[in-house]
Amino acid sequence: MLDEEKGLYSIGTVAELIGEHPETLRVWERNNLIHPDRAKYQRKYSNNDLLRLKFIKFLMDEKGLNIAGVNQITAMYSCWYNRNCKGGALKNSSTIVNESKPCWKIEGSYCPIASDKSELCSSCEMLRTCSGCTGSK
Repeated sequence: MLDEEKGLYSIGTVAELIGEHPETLRVWERNNLIHPDRAKYQRKYSNNDLLRLKFIKFLMDEKGLNIAGVNQITAMYSCWYNRNCKGGALKNSSTIVNESKPCWKIEGSYCPIASDKSELCSSCEMLRTCSGCTGSK
């Protein structure tokens, strides 16, 4: 089974895939939008990192947000760094979705309403350890 969080791609490869300059990816990293793995001194981006970067690019290019705006939006996704995120659901599926919250992982889908419930948020290691987070536990 493929580990979607395993760092596989170099910064040059990822920059080319998403159509951004490698320095832009470094800026996004310095601003805590993305956290690629490190192998010695090289950044290694995973498949999920690639999806996150595409979502960041979408928010900036299509929605007109700056880095601070993207930080605010991604902070609302309890699954942003969750290794077990299964992705969203389509509008017409049996799962109730939040149509104002597009899924970062599966293009064209939306976050399930249940993902905003405290019992799922409390299972997220990042939220449990975040000293500045005010989410319910």
